[in-house]
Amino acid sequence: MSSSPSASPSPSPALSVRGSRLALIVVGLCWLGVLFDGLDMFIYGSVLPHLLETKTFGLTADQAGDLGSYATFGMLVGALTAGTIADRIGRKKLMVACVTLFSLASGICAISSSLEVFGLGRTLAGVGLGGLLPTAISMVSDYAPRGRTAITIGMLMTAHHAGGILSAYVAKWLVDPVGWRAAFWVCVVPLVFAPVLAKFLPESLSFMVAKGRTEEARELATRYDVELPAAAGKKTAADRWDALVGLFRGGEWIQTLLYWLASFGGLLLVYGVATWLPTLMRAEGYELANALTFVVVFNLGGIVGMLVAGRAADRFGAPRISAIWFALTAVGVFLLGVHMAQAVTMLVVFLTGVFLNSAQTMIYATVSIRSTPDNRATAVGWTSGMGRFGAVFGPWLGGQLLAAGNGDWGFTAFALAGVSSMVFIGIAALRSAKSDTPSGSERKLVTAH
Repeated sequence: MSSSPSASPSPSPALSVRGSRLALIVVGLCWLGVLFDGLDMFIYGSVLPHLLETKTFGLTADQAGDLGSYATFGMLVGALTAGTIADRIGRKKLMVACVTLFSLASGICAISSSLEVFGLGRTLAGVGLGGLLPTAISMVSDYAPRGRTAITIGMLMTAHHAGGILSAYVAKWLVDPVGWRAAFWVCVVPLVFAPVLAKFLPESLSFMVAKGRTEEARELATRYDVELPAAAGKKTAADRWDALVGLFRGGEWIQTLLYWLASFGGLLLVYGVATWLPTLMRAEGYELANALTFVVVFNLGGIVGMLVAGRAADRFGAPRISAIWFALTAVGVFLLGVHMAQAVTMLVVFLTGVFLNSAQTMIYATVSIRSTPDNRATAVGWTSGMGRFGAVFGPWLGGQLLAAGNGDWGFTAFALAGVSSMVFIGIAALRSAKSDTPSGSERKLVTAH
C-alpha cells in the first residue's frame, strides 16, 4: 500500500474526501486570520466617533485623518515587503509574524497615553495587516481544491468584511459601557491564534518547491489532493526590472498610468469610507448606535459583492463591470450625504458596500487579463502598490474636510474619487486593442486590497 513520493496516481475517492477536509482546514485557518485582519483594520473607524466626541488625547478631526493614514501607510510597507520576506522565511512563518505584530500593536494602542504612542501602534498594526492578506491569498491558492481557486479566494475575502462587521459590534457593546481601550484589547485576542497557525497550518507548496523541498511538497500535495505548483525559474533583479520597464514600452505607458490612477481613486474610496463612514453618518445626525449599524450593513454588502462580482465579470467582462460598479458606487456614496429615511439609507449603504469593494477588485482582474503571462504579476503588483497611495490619502482627506468644517463635502469628495476611477478604467478598456469579450482568463478572480 506504499506509494512512491514521485508517483502521481489519480487520488482515490477516500483520499479526495480526506484531502478536501484537510484543505478546508487550511482555508479555514486563513479565513480566521483575515477575519482578525479585518477586525483590526475597521476597529479604528468604529471607535473614531467616540474618540472625537470625548476629545481623547485632544484629538482633532485632522489629526484623526492622519492617524487613519498611519495604518494605511503601514499596510503599504507591509504589502510591498511581504513577498520578499515570505521568499526568505516562508509564507507560514510570515502569517504567524503578521498576526503577532498587529495583535501586539493593538495592545500598544490600548495602553497608549499619548497621540504619538497611539499612532505608533496603528502604524505597526498596518504593517502586519498589509503583509497578512497577500500571504493568506497565496496560501489559499496553493491548497484550494482542484478547479476551485477563484471561488475559494472570493470566499476568503468575505472574512475581511466579516471582520468589519465584528468591529462594529465590538464598538457598540464595549465603547460606551467600558471605554474605547477595551475595543483595542479585543484586537489583542488574536495573539492566541498565532500558536494555532504555527501548529496546524502547513507551509506553502510554492515556497517549498522554490526552496527545492520538492519531495516534501509532493507528499503534501498528494495528501491534500491539490495540484503541485510548477517549479519556476529564479528571477534576477534584471528580470524584475525588465518586467517593470515593459509596462511603459511603446504606448503601454498610457495604459499603465490609467490603471494606476484608477487604482489610486479606488483605494482612496475604499479606505476613506472605511475610516470615516461612522463619523460622517454621525455628522449627518444619526445616533452612534445607528452609525455603527451602517458599518455592519456596509460590510454585509461587501460580502455579497465579493461573491457576485466574479460571476458578473465572467458574463460581461471585468473592465465593463469595474466601470459600471464605480459609477454605481459614486452614486451611492453621494446619496449618503443626503438625509433620507433610515430604511432608505440602510439600503443605499448596503448597495454601496456591494459595489465599492468589488469595483476595486475588478481593476486587478482587468490588469491581469490585459497583461502577458511574463509580466502579469508585476503589472498587478504595481497597480495594487500605486493604489495604496490612495489608501493613505483617503483617511487624511476625510480628516481635513471635517477639520475645515466641510464634513458635508466628505461623501461628495469620495464620490468624485469613484467617478475618476470609472473614467480611468473606462478609457483604459476602450484603448485596449484586445477584445472585451469574456474569455476563460477572465474567470480567474484577482483579489488584492
